[in-house]
Amino acid sequence: MDEARGAAGPPKAPQGSNGRPVGRRAATGRRLAAVLLALPVLAAAGLVLGAGEATAAALCPGRLVKTVTFSTGSLQVYKSRAYACAVTVAKKPGARREMKVSLQPRGGRAVVDQGKFTTRAGPVRVHALNRCVRASGSVGGSAGSTGWIGC
Repeated sequence: MDEARGAAGPPKAPQGSNGRPVGRRAATGRRLAAVLLALPVLAAAGLVLGAGEATAAALCPGRLVKTVTFSTGSLQVYKSRAYACAVTVAKKPGARREMKVSLQPRGGRAVVDQGKFTTRAGPVRVHALNRCVRASGSVGGSAGSTGWIGC
């Protein structure tokens, strides 16, 4: 039927043995490669631009039960069914400075992450099924704590 149309019909792309246009697969592969190469760059840009709370939520499973803010950052505590998780996030990420996060279940030992960080300390996680927990965090010289929560 294309021959009956003559030059009026659109030109037909060369086809392979599977009936698909020959150049299509290569173009799709190139697009996929470009997307895969761009993903790390986009992820790094998200971290540089400051996805503080979103990053903390991604690091700690469960729901946010308590946020304690202080002058240089915030302490966030998350609780799932059996675990509690905490992270300290700097208000202004940048130069390395002393940060700390501590999470303790009642009747258990505290789990601590302490050191010189640019953005956050933690996450730290403890088993807290039917247990109260307390958390504390600090950035630079300022600190905050929760007291016993989740009782």
